[in-house]
Amino acid sequence: MTHHNLKPVDHIEITVLIEYKTDSLSSVPQGFTTEWVNLRNAGMEKLSGSCQCCANHGLSLIISAFRGEHKKTMLFDAGPVDFAVEYNGSRLGAIFGEIDAVMLSHGHWDHAGGLPMAVDLIRQNRPDGDLPIYLHPAMFRQRALPLPGGDLLPIREIATPEQLKDGGADPVILNHATTALDFMFYISGEIPRVTPYEKGFPGHMRRTEDGKDWEPDPLIMDERFLAVNIKDKDLVVFSACSHAGIVNVLYSARESLPQIPIHSLIGGYHLSGANEKIFEETVEDFEQFDVDLILPGHCTGWRATNALERKFGERVVPIAVGMKIEL
Repeated sequence: MTHHNLKPVDHIEITVLIEYKTDSLSSVPQGFTTEWVNLRNAGMEKLSGSCQCCANHGLSLIISAFRGEHKKTMLFDAGPVDFAVEYNGSRLGAIFGEIDAVMLSHGHWDHAGGLPMAVDLIRQNRPDGDLPIYLHPAMFRQRALPLPGGDLLPIREIATPEQLKDGGADPVILNHATTALDFMFYISGEIPRVTPYEKGFPGHMRRTEDGKDWEPDPLIMDERFLAVNIKDKDLVVFSACSHAGIVNVLYSARESLPQIPIHSLIGGYHLSGANEKIFEETVEDFEQFDVDLILPGHCTGWRATNALERKFGERVVPIAVGMKIEL
């Protein structure tokens, strides 16, 4: 399904609120600023450990889109824990009251654990008006990870739509694609599985519908991506974890928005752990999309990041907590 009602914006600004690594030393291209610079701009007078952001296993991005004098801001995921949202946000000078909507990419703790705190901070600073939070209906069954020896490690459940509504949000629960915030943001539907080698999350489980047992859930079909169309630069795709497979994400973006070439790909590519064995095919398939900026983070893994950098050179810029990006 194509969605031609996604309208171009003039530019976007991205704040990496939560990420699993910190890096203020590596060089970055024009339009990127590192954590220490952004902390200084937010009022840090002396560099110290207590002034820095806290790296966490998870992801949260604050994305502001601009069209003329018009600005809309989307929070894309909220990281693993309430502490990180407030701690990093206060150090980076994040203005939570300017967040107009929230999208949860999928129902895992490392993306949803900080969601109640994010909603609370938004409502503390903007008590009135709608606060849509885009959710997939299959996000809310408990998940579990396999352990060596065959045991399962249950994952803590995420906040329910009812709990988020009680906190002041307006849940928007759907499994199809839509646009949001004056047609500035595209929220995908479920991502089709096209490639033969991207098989999801091996061993991943979820509760059965009756809640009494576990069943295989390697595909994690509640996962979706976010996209913005920048005038004269084209499509920026945000993929938080890419359990669908990052190449499947790229195929889906191209199929859904076929008139808009992909300029940038930001987020987790899930090429770590058991998925390290597929990064050669992944890197090879990347070439057809001719992505200008490849910005891996979160669950990509250092081996895959290195493989991408060897293939695509300066087009690869790993993201880090506290980084800001202007596109």
